[in-house]
Amino acid sequence: MSGVGGAQAAVRACGGAGGVAELHGIRARAAAGPGEEATAAQHAKGKLTARERIGLLLDTGSFCEVEQLRRHRASGFGLEAKRPYTDGVVTGWGTVEGRTVFVYAHDFRIFGGALGEAHAAKIHKIMDMALAAGAPLVSLNDGAGARIQEGVSALAGYGGIFQRNTRASGVIPQISVMLGPCAGGAAYSPALTDFVFMVRGTSQMFITGPDVVRAVTGEEITQDGLGGADVHAETSGVAHFAYDDEETCLAEVRYLLSLLPQNNRSRAPRVACADPASRRCERLVSLVPADGARPYDMADVIAEIADDGEYLPVHERWAGNIICALARLDGETVGVVASQPRALAGVLDIEASEKAARFVQMCDAFNIPLVTLVDVPGFLPGVAQEHGGIIRHGAKLLYAYCNASVPRISLVLRKAYGGAYIVMDSQSIGADLTYAWPGNEIAVMGAEGAAGVIFRRRIAAAQDPDALRARLVKEYRAELMHPYYAAERGLVDDVIDPAETREVLIRSLAMLRTKHADLPSRKHGNPPQ
Repeated sequence: MSGVGGAQAAVRACGGAGGVAELHGIRARAAAGPGEEATAAQHAKGKLTARERIGLLLDTGSFCEVEQLRRHRASGFGLEAKRPYTDGVVTGWGTVEGRTVFVYAHDFRIFGGALGEAHAAKIHKIMDMALAAGAPLVSLNDGAGARIQEGVSALAGYGGIFQRNTRASGVIPQISVMLGPCAGGAAYSPALTDFVFMVRGTSQMFITGPDVVRAVTGEEITQDGLGGADVHAETSGVAHFAYDDEETCLAEVRYLLSLLPQNNRSRAPRVACADPASRRCERLVSLVPADGARPYDMADVIAEIADDGEYLPVHERWAGNIICALARLDGETVGVVASQPRALAGVLDIEASEKAARFVQMCDAFNIPLVTLVDVPGFLPGVAQEHGGIIRHGAKLLYAYCNASVPRISLVLRKAYGGAYIVMDSQSIGADLTYAWPGNEIAVMGAEGAAGVIFRRRIAAAQDPDALRARLVKEYRAELMHPYYAAERGLVDDVIDPAETREVLIRSLAMLRTKHADLPSRKHGNPPQ
């Protein structure tokens, strides 16, 4: 066949030149969406379009769209006359720093991003593809909930999403980015994922909106006051991250993805590190006061230890008495759980226990080693804590650590008292290596409290109770709370120079990299709720 004949045959095979032109025209209309007016309205709200968001999230030119030409088949209430391409959601895959990531993004310009049957089917498909490929899934949420015109079919679509969120949990990283409203049952999908990002001023999440709240309870509140980014980042704990604009938010999503593995069968990527593994951390000695009653910022300690001083705090503004963060040591991702003496003296309470338990579970699911920095005076006492279930909630953290099979290293910086010492990944619950700094105090409680309990009658009967109390406190501290008491009994593996902390952690993690844990055969555990 001649070259000309072959070309003509090729044109016929694909429907002719007119057919190709028509295809390109349809694709262009689908990509453009409902028009410039709708796009301008989206921008006027301070929001980007679905495709603009995907462009910021993924590497340039890497996006491959799936079912761009999908249209709904519903009728009634005027739907049969309005059948836009994409049906209000853009789905596909691309890369972030060269690694595959799946994404779906609601297009608020089409049906307000509301979910209908075809819309849901597209999301189901991309979720199934992400799970099959073993790659992270990012949802860019900006939708008005279920498409009322389609009735129960739309609600069933949410059920399919929830089922897939649950099936993918602990298998692939799932990240929800809230860039607009998310109300009613739709809010449960983000709650099922590993991380939730929100943008101030434009994103809200709630089960019942302000109008319903007002009608039922009489309370007056705005959408932001009910379920805005700051509310969920500081009060409810629903949001892990909150930012002022979409560009910053999506850049941080990219950074988070760089710290995570593709799935539960792989490890997070190692990056080249110019920060020497043997770097001494002389500043740590002055950062942490010797007096256990004096506060300091544990964030400074983490920055001193981590590669180039960089780390990503998770839930930074919720339960501030404990820090959960992702960092790198010698180029390898680690999860850091650390007491924060600057807030509530670093005690464990209900919210801190929940925050840390969830983080430990996430790290364990995705093969991220755990480093626990301990400076904890105990659990927060009080009627509100006891009635709120501190036993049950504290047990969540205990269960998470005991169940974790990743490499686990704990380090006592100053004090570790009572049950909180055990819960914060002590050797007795399975930490692979435990270290302490000189000056550590590991005990059932502080010396003052212990002496008051043990010698209560002697002190009460003494002619000079204050002098006797001081002497007995000193004796108790010298006998049972000296820095080497735990090391002498094998409860810590070594007492280390604070300046050597980074080097010791890196060496220990390198040794534990090939750790293998044989777990009992079971369907799943039954963690405390």
